Amino acid sequence: MRYAGLTWDHPRGHDALAASAGDLVHWDVQPLEGFESHPVDALCARYDLVVIDHPHLGDAVATGCLRPLDELFAPRELARWGADSVGPTMRSYAMAGRQWALPLDAATQVAATRTDLAGEAPATWDEVRRLAHRAPVALSLAGPHAFLTFASIAVAMGEEPAADPEELISHGTGRAVLDLMTAIDSLAPPESRSLNPIGLLELMAGTDRLAHCPLVYGYVTYADRVAFTDAPAVSPGGRPGSTLGGTGLALSTRCAPTAELLDHMRWLMSPDAQREFLPRHHGQPSARAAWADPAIAGVDFYRRTSTTCEQAWVRPRHAGYVAFQTAASATVREALAGRTDHGEALDRMRAQYRASRTPEGRRT
Repeated sequence: MRYAGLTWDHPRGHDALAASAGDLVHWDVQPLEGFESHPVDALCARYDLVVIDHPHLGDAVATGCLRPLDELFAPRELARWGADSVGPTMRSYAMAGRQWALPLDAATQVAATRTDLAGEAPATWDEVRRLAHRAPVALSLAGPHAFLTFASIAVAMGEEPAADPEELISHGTGRAVLDLMTAIDSLAPPESRSLNPIGLLELMAGTDRLAHCPLVYGYVTYADRVAFTDAPAVSPGGRPGSTLGGTGLALSTRCAPTAELLDHMRWLMSPDAQREFLPRHHGQPSARAAWADPAIAGVDFYRRTSTTCEQAWVRPRHAGYVAFQTAASATVREALAGRTDHGEALDRMRAQYRASRTPEGRRT
């Protein structure tokens, strides 16, 4: 039997899966933005295996399109993979008492720097602000990333968004975050504002028009041209504020998994695959042992960003969250462009979040 799988169109998302699948799985690809633009239930209607982002779990569980993996794998296996995974990657795919995906790939927002243009990466947000006055610095603002950057800075300031399920963030922290983002963005290269993380890293790696991005999802495939370090903190030694990314491997309800397919998934989570096969095929493993392995390709990337990944913030995963994330990002961009007062923008974001948790909000 040959299964149909869908992943994302980047060597990090595709190459290791395709190289290891043989005749078992045929992997199609979608653009990175497809995670936001295509409802997960529509994708699951067409594919047996789907690489997903954890914030889509709420919508997926609400529509009943994923097969819970705790029905297919033993509790001891799931517990071992969870204990072995870096940061909150495994638990980000657990919801409503079930495990819905395996953490195939680990990533979080970290700092990216061209040290020949900027010097050593700034460790604090005050240092980022000062650097922006002497070198080109950009925030990641395209698509959902405007809100993710907002959230990560809030974490660094000591407040995790949505800690109260009914309230996004306090007024004081929210205003401080928008003020800081505006100060940095007002000096940014204009072309950077429309670029997704891959576009920002391409601009940094291929030109001299971007020296530093304090928060961008890390890609080990750029580590030979860009220096990756932990995300900034508010004060030296403080928590590096970051929002967890990465991807998980899920099975749709249309999938009838054979023992061969389940064994293949076990192998993808194995030490051999995580420490050797995935890195050799442009993958970014989720196993903590791989991140700590001095022999792994891109070892400096993992060593210099592991603290951030271990402490990354996990986004809400209720049905309706993804639509909120899109709307809130548009609101952040309006505020940074000066088209909306910061207080008004914050009130709108808080209202958007509360609405996303209502039955009406889940249908938008």
